[in-house]
Amino acid sequence: MVKSSDFYSQIALGYNELHAEEQLKKAEFVKSKINLNGLLLDIGAGTCVSTKEFLDKAERIVALDPSKAMLLQCSSQEILRVCAKAEKLPFPDAIFDSVVSLTALHHSDLEIAFAEIMRVAKPNAKIAVSFLKQSKKIVLAKRLFRDFDCFEEAKDLVFAKDFGKAK
Repeated sequence: MVKSSDFYSQIALGYNELHAEEQLKKAEFVKSKINLNGLLLDIGAGTCVSTKEFLDKAERIVALDPSKAMLLQCSSQEILRVCAKAEKLPFPDAIFDSVVSLTALHHSDLEIAFAEIMRVAKPNAKIAVSFLKQSKKIVLAKRLFRDFDCFEEAKDLVFAKDFGKAK
């Protein structure tokens, strides 16, 4: 079995040609549902094709991906790239104002990744995560993100929550 980071390393050069349009649509959809800003972490950023869509709102962006080959395809000097996994985020507690992950967390141990997201997000953070509707982990995702708003996108469910917003 090929690890997902190995698979993405193999397809890194052609990733944007195959998936850019779909990823950009998801980023625009997420932006229409929640105002991500401040210091933003993009988990599973890959080539940063969709990460760049958040440059207009975020003060600073950190793109995280387990595939160094994917991160090397990112041409933006405005984005700090970090090669690491969602299950072990190499950041201090409560540092990010916003966290986003577009169709990437199904590759992770979701419960550990969720705990890590909540650990690095500030108490008033804005979080948006998308999952393929057909993912084997969608039931677990619905349970973990049950307190988040849920929106349907073409192929994904998007879970979003602004923890700073009054209830």
